[in-house]
Amino acid sequence: MRTVARSALAAIFVIQGWDALVNPERLVKPAQKVADQLQKDPKMLVRLNGAAQVAGGMLLATGRATTPGALLLAGSLVPTTYAGHPFWSVEDPAQRSAQRINFLKNLGMFGGLLFAALDKEGRPGLGWRARHAAHDARRTARVAMLASRARRKVSR
Repeated sequence: MRTVARSALAAIFVIQGWDALVNPERLVKPAQKVADQLQKDPKMLVRLNGAAQVAGGMLLATGRATTPGALLLAGSLVPTTYAGHPFWSVEDPAQRSAQRINFLKNLGMFGGLLFAALDKEGRPGLGWRARHAAHDARRTARVAMLASRARRKVSR
């Protein structure tokens, strides 16, 4: 089930990312406002974002390095959403609604990617393992200390 879910979530990024890599022209104008703030070439930023989406999508879909892949995709959504769906600046009500829908769709995908990044496939996360390793170490030290005391008492 996780493989299907990850692949479904990754599909749009792989397809749209590839399109941005090979045909960046249609995305250059929306990317211009982000490029201006970064003082970078918008075409290069579109291609870079596309490459990040293809790479992150492939990592997520294949189940290899899913956490970095999902975080890479989530990060790529920030400039994509800001530049591509600025509903707050659109005057026409129909276009504003369409932009808001796409903005919220991206926000939903962002949330899904955060879930994918946190998913440990049923295995405990690093925090849980660290806490339990510390607990086990304390218990082992306590047992060793008690055993040492018992040996000293016996040898007296």
